[in-house]
Formats: sequence, C-alpha cells, structure tokens
Amino acid sequence: MARRDSRGIWDRYAKFYDAEVLRFSKAAYERMYQMMASVLTPDMEVLELATGTGLIAINIANSVKSVQATDFSAGMIAAAKRKTSPANVFFSIEDALSISYNDASYDAVIISNALHIMPTPELALAEAKRVLKPGGLLIAPSFTHGHLSNSAWGFSQLVAKIVGLETYSKWLPEEYVAFIQGNGFDVTKWQVLDAAFPLVYLEARPIYG
Repeated sequence: MARRDSRGIWDRYAKFYDAEVLRFSKAAYERMYQMMASVLTPDMEVLELATGTGLIAINIANSVKSVQATDFSAGMIAAAKRKTSPANVFFSIEDALSISYNDASYDAVIISNALHIMPTPELALAEAKRVLKPGGLLIAPSFTHGHLSNSAWGFSQLVAKIVGLETYSKWLPEEYVAFIQGNGFDVTKWQVLDAAFPLVYLEARPIYG
C-alpha cells in the first residue's frame, strides 16, 4: 500500500492513538520526554514531523521557544488541536516527505516512531536536514523490529496489513543508527529503551559537504 493511501487509516486511528501509546509504551515515552528536555533549550524553534496527536510536542513545549507540530493525517492534527496545549505549540498538516518550510529555518527537528513506516524514509531525513539550521539538532527515536523472528515478523506484518498499515523497515538498533549516519547525519547519542518493540532514542547533527 502506498503511503499516501494510508492517510485515511491514520485519520480513523487518531481516536485510539493516545490509548495505544499509553498501553504499550508509556514508560518509554515518558523517558523520551525527559531526554529531549535535557538537550533542547529555551531559545530553540522546533519542528516536529509526524506528531500524531501531539504527545511529544505538548510534553516538550516548556523546554523550547516554540514547536511547529505537523502530521500528514488531518485526523491526527484534528485530535491534537482538541487538546489543551501550551501557547507555543502550533499544529498543522504537512507531509514529512515534502515540507513547505524554508531552508535552515529550525534549530531542531523531531521525528519520532515514523521512519520505519515510510516506504522512503531517506526523503524525510533529507527534508529534515534541509530545514535545519547549520549545526541544528535531529531527534529521531524509532521502533526497531529486527529482533523479531521471521515467524513473529510475518505475523506482525499480517496484522498490520489487515488494518491497512505496513512497516517497511525491519532495522536492528545498530542498523537504524547506520541508516541515519548514511543519510548525512553524525549520530551523537543513541540508546535503546524498553517499549512494545525496542525503541532507539537517537540524537544527531547534520553533516555538510
């Protein structure tokens, strides 16, 4: 299924999104909020790609100047806007593969648990690099599925396809780090967190030239 065809799936899933995150990955997300807050600063303008219902944007808002939180799903953005959010959080519809913002316009870009479900995640990384200011910060946590046996992986893929979703990248943690490095970033920190699937928390800086 092409990624564009999945918009309707995510629109419908928006009403269940927070409950599923809290059910399977609450502790990992709370740890991510803390780790992000420790590296973000009050003068930073942040762009979040694939924000979903805005969980991360809302929880890191007090650590930064502003958060432009985006998602390609109108349903997800609608769910996010129904929440009570800090005044410095702004939600909008954007496709991570083709961002409308200007080059070198953000101090940090966050894209969390999204690259593995994109058929062309390298395009999202190229866009993130484009809109980052020189020396800017990429924060890109991602679930890694490479630990699953072939039978477990096949079953998880079958379930995903039944509901209309698909996981395209079956990375091991080290493979995910290498993927980020291979797409023009210097990985400065990464750590595996316990979640429904191993979750790699990762920070990186763009490499130019």
